Amino acid sequence: MNIETTPTGKQHFVLVHGVGHGAWCWYKVRSLMEPSGYKVTCIDLKGAGIEPSDPNTVLTLEDYDQPLANFLSTLPQDEKVILVGHSAGGLSLTDAIHRFASKIHMAVYVAANMLEHGFSTDQDFKDGDPDLSSYGDIYEKEYGFGTDQPPTSVLMKEQFQRQIMYNMSPIEDAILASMLLRPGPVRALSGARFIGGPDANRVPRVFMKTMHDRVIKQEQQDAMIKRWPPSKVFVLESDHSPFFSTPSALFGFLVEAAASIQCT
Repeated sequence: MNIETTPTGKQHFVLVHGVGHGAWCWYKVRSLMEPSGYKVTCIDLKGAGIEPSDPNTVLTLEDYDQPLANFLSTLPQDEKVILVGHSAGGLSLTDAIHRFASKIHMAVYVAANMLEHGFSTDQDFKDGDPDLSSYGDIYEKEYGFGTDQPPTSVLMKEQFQRQIMYNMSPIEDAILASMLLRPGPVRALSGARFIGGPDANRVPRVFMKTMHDRVIKQEQQDAMIKRWPPSKVFVLESDHSPFFSTPSALFGFLVEAAASIQCT
């Protein structure tokens, strides 16, 4: 399901959540953008937010991204959007670049998986897959095909969420998240693969670094930037969830990124 606003005027931002989250996580950013005249659409990917599918049945990235694909495919012929993806939402942005480049002005990766080929090599996993083993057993796992098979979805246990994902965020946002997070379709995400090549670079990309991130650490963010350089890098003094911890700074950088393509 999508949450849309339709003010006239400035550019159209489409906000894509990370694993476990939903359209709801962008509420602060949306509240800043709408009064400034920007059009905003927040997407619930399949099995996330209030989209009713069971995440244990979502086994491919293409299936997970279907709500985003449906939205982009129905845009008017002459309309382009700015895609913004958080965390694993970066995989959805890259998928969209390959499939709907003509509909996208720019892709903005916010502490996100910016991997040209997805999880195609060991290096991709090293750069983009969070290593949270130092925190211990942090995930609740569901096994849609039995415990003798890999898990089909995972959810970070509530006692670890604030420490790892929301360490600089207001307590009320961490509590809100604990009530709304849903298991993420781990098979769909880990199976993300992209061919790369010229199509991968048809859309300008921006990366927003999160300097106090305990999920996608600094060395991982820097490695992704080095391997697939974006046109611009912004720096946020935030945790992994700047939509909660530094929404005004995130909004400001999104506006700055949008201004660079106003005349294109």
